[in-house]
Amino acid sequence: MSSQRQPSFDPVARASAHAASDRRQNLVRILFIHRCLADVERCLHELKRLRYTVSSDVVLTPSQFAERLHSEIYDTIIAEYPSSNWQETQALDMLHEMGKDIPLVFLGHGLKREIAAELILKGAADCIEMDGIGHLPVAVHRALEEKVLRDQRDRAERDLRRSEARYRALLGNRSYGICRCGLDGRFLEVNEAIMKMLGYSSREELLAQDLARDMIQSPGRRAKLLGQSSADAPAEPVEIEWKRKDNTVVKVRLSGREVLDEQGELEGYEVIAEDVTRQRELEDHLRRQAASDPLTGLANYRCLVDVLDSEIKRSKRTGREFALLLFDVDGLKLINDRHGHMVGSQALCRLADVLSSCCRDIDTSARFGGDEFALVLPETSAKAANGVARRICESLANDEKGPKLSVSVGVAVYPENGETIEKLLCEADTGLYVKKQQRRLPTVVRRSVTG
Repeated sequence: MSSQRQPSFDPVARASAHAASDRRQNLVRILFIHRCLADVERCLHELKRLRYTVSSDVVLTPSQFAERLHSEIYDTIIAEYPSSNWQETQALDMLHEMGKDIPLVFLGHGLKREIAAELILKGAADCIEMDGIGHLPVAVHRALEEKVLRDQRDRAERDLRRSEARYRALLGNRSYGICRCGLDGRFLEVNEAIMKMLGYSSREELLAQDLARDMIQSPGRRAKLLGQSSADAPAEPVEIEWKRKDNTVVKVRLSGREVLDEQGELEGYEVIAEDVTRQRELEDHLRRQAASDPLTGLANYRCLVDVLDSEIKRSKRTGREFALLLFDVDGLKLINDRHGHMVGSQALCRLADVLSSCCRDIDTSARFGGDEFALVLPETSAKAANGVARRICESLANDEKGPKLSVSVGVAVYPENGETIEKLLCEADTGLYVKKQQRRLPTVVRRSVTG
């Protein structure tokens, strides 16, 4: 582990620190929960192949796991699923009980999608099949990036809730904007950092702005700014958008405190403003990457699970049904064998384009895995869902591109066909399998008659 350094405000020292951070970004320490050392070696090989420098430990039992977490620091955990020594989500439960925010990736053979969905909902960073072990480095990278963002957010929240001495010290800080407001919300004093953040060269010009007035004059927003919580509404950091002098938008995180006069009467407020524009842009970028399939641009499996979970919760509130459609490209292996994998990938993208063009804004199309796709249709009955399925099949068959494509479709409707994600996926998958069998049946009959 690298030793902690004192913060430096020197630009050269800061640049050196960033360079050192870049050099260390591929260093990862992993704790494996696994009985098969050969599988562990395959994981290490995949990570090292993509230039990760890995150090690792292996444990078998919960007691060994707890002992390691107490004595060592790890970047991520890779756990076999299922394991004879462990209950289903015991590792996740132990991390929660110990207060350890360490991304955990489950690794399995023949892991059912329904189980993977449940594990992700319960806090797993990802679920990887050993047959698709090549995806492990991507899953580890994504989990570590999300952990960095969480750590940055937590540090910012701690920094914004320091003592009065901290507020005073920040007045001359070039990284945080500081302003003092009157009881009506007008700026009375600002530091150079907030002038630079908002693009003003004149202090008088900025003092004339009313950027904090709405927040100070609203009792609810003012209480939130000051970190005052109630039993039913815990205080959370305040983030709003301010306009710079050139009318561009800056996203700021605000925290404040009351300022009292010598008699103890409320005189005004001091507010710290942190520019989080770049941080939010990075979070949005990583969120899009984490939620999309790299080949088709559709939502990926993790995003699909989140959407289904949200739709179930909404349907429970509204009493309205929704539909889940599963699509499977017929004969994709034959296309790959005859025309090459590039044409096979293009076939998947053709189906993705049709799904996107046939969707409403409220619908979600996703790549379910391999040659399977999913479509979530809020507030849709079984009859309407089957109509959408027919329209998609016809659009794909008539897209005037080669080779000719067809798909099999399975439909499940909440709550008629199931009230959980696992049940809906299972019902739609069963319907898909029946359609597949029906498509193959004529071929089998013809062969038997010819024979």
